Amino acid sequence: MTTPQQPKVLYTKEEIAERVARLAQQISTDYQGKCPLLLGILKGSFVFMADLIRLLQIPVEIDFISLSSYGSAKVTSGKVKVVQELRFPIKGRDVLVIDDIVDTGLTLRFFMDYLRKKKPLSLKLCALFDKPSRRQTPISIDYLGFTVPDKFIVGYGIDYNEQYRYLPDLCVMED
Repeated sequence: MTTPQQPKVLYTKEEIAERVARLAQQISTDYQGKCPLLLGILKGSFVFMADLIRLLQIPVEIDFISLSSYGSAKVTSGKVKVVQELRFPIKGRDVLVIDDIVDTGLTLRFFMDYLRKKKPLSLKLCALFDKPSRRQTPISIDYLGFTVPDKFIVGYGIDYNEQYRYLPDLCVMED
């Protein structure tokens, strides 16, 4: 039996909480007087989205979509599939996509194009983490928490093969 790998902390839960609070304040200001639909991309965004919506000072509605491009691999397959569809129509709505991390951009490009075809009033992206060194397609992030190095990260909802999501900090898996 092998011992599970111990990840190394990159950002502490306190640093993450501070950044999430700043993002919530900016979103609350920008959407003042509106009730945006927040779309969380499962599974990675659920921890971030839960913390974020509790700090917002505006009414919101939420929905989730499940997309897959990784499976159990550390590298994206490049093929995106919708695992769970939206439950609400978004035509004419202010839509804010909530994601844990922007990596290659392939999954988000697919999803943002998919949403644009549904004619939202506005469409923006909020991501807690960005890994621009791996970008394969341009992605505009309207609300960004942290830029991270080209390392495999886990924790704060981000997994490797369904493990490590429970970690309260953002951590790096050492080789």
